[in-house]
Amino acid sequence: MNALSLLIILVGVGLNAGGQLLLKAGANALKPLELAWAHPVLSVCRIVFEPHIFAGLVCYVISVGVWLAALSRVPVSVAYPMLSVGYVVNAFAAYYLFGEALSGLKLAGIGVIIIGVVLVARA
Repeated sequence: MNALSLLIILVGVGLNAGGQLLLKAGANALKPLELAWAHPVLSVCRIVFEPHIFAGLVCYVISVGVWLAALSRVPVSVAYPMLSVGYVVNAFAAYYLFGEALSGLKLAGIGVIIIGVVLVARA
């Protein structure tokens, strides 16, 4: 895998991870997420147009385009496992941004993910 392909994959992973973090921030801002059945369209609009959620969805849409560029350059058997890097990014970001726990077992799992991604990238 060349440097450009790796960069494209990492940008796609970053957009995906960022989208997930923005969705979490939006879900936190909405508190308990409830759909008002009396006004479903208004409820959906309230959810979709919450600024963090909207930005997260935009990140996802852009990440699909970036991901297509990555898949046009790299075999899916190499590219797809790289998405696991997103879990690593999100785990640490959730710890810092949302105060989510990072137990020893989670850290061990993150270590296994990193080793697996390195092995797949070198294959």
